Amino acid sequence: MLYKLMVVDDESETARALCNYFPWATLGFKVVSRLQNGKQAFEYILNKPVDVILCDIKMPIMTGIDLAREIFKRKLKIKMVFLSAYKEFEYAQEAMSYGVRNYILKPTNYDELVRVFTNLKKELDNEDFDSDEDIQNTVINGISTKDLSYNEKIIAIIKEYINLHYSDATLEKVALQVHMNPNYLSQFFKKKTGQNFSDYLISVKMQKAAEFLKDIQYKIYEISSMVGYSNTQNFARTFRNYFGVSPREYRNLNGDKT
Repeated sequence: MLYKLMVVDDESETARALCNYFPWATLGFKVVSRLQNGKQAFEYILNKPVDVILCDIKMPIMTGIDLAREIFKRKLKIKMVFLSAYKEFEYAQEAMSYGVRNYILKPTNYDELVRVFTNLKKELDNEDFDSDEDIQNTVINGISTKDLSYNEKIIAIIKEYINLHYSDATLEKVALQVHMNPNYLSQFFKKKTGQNFSDYLISVKMQKAAEFLKDIQYKIYEISSMVGYSNTQNFARTFRNYFGVSPREYRNLNGDKT
């Protein structure tokens, strides 16, 4: 899932560059609107969902501070990041009173944008996770996840989903289950488990295939399809790479002899 981002800046060149040339998707965001002042932004958010607003402070008609005030008054769940050339402390101080915690100075620094929005993505993920009752009340293998940490819950849910849906599980499908951007999920899984997502998925598929091979009622091409391979040769190649023997050889060694 990509979080919805609005860019509000009366400097059209700055706004265009931010929207078109910064790699938002890799950080988990999608620009849904580019507007020129706070009034336009306020009218937009009253009718359409937005998760984050990257906003200039000094703008005509309605300033960024005024927009932050309206969002704060209405208790809207929208994060704001101020982007401004104005360094005076009074702006930052007033912004903080309306819940704004991030303040980036122009000219925009690429690394600073990455830092701020990487942290913001994590914050949104945590909030989204904590507000999802289905995830909070998940029971895996008869055990409730309520006492697990945030990271442990995510990993447990990912693995459980793959174990149940191994035949058609993909990074994108799993990402939807835990409300993460697929690229971020891949990095997260590797960091927390020490294993690539794709390697874990293959391991589950191969272990399931090995179980099926022990039952002679299943033909090898059927097992290939059952674990998500439309091409039997690809299945056999992956199986050999994983176990060191072909599916047929494995069956001969481990099949049901009764």
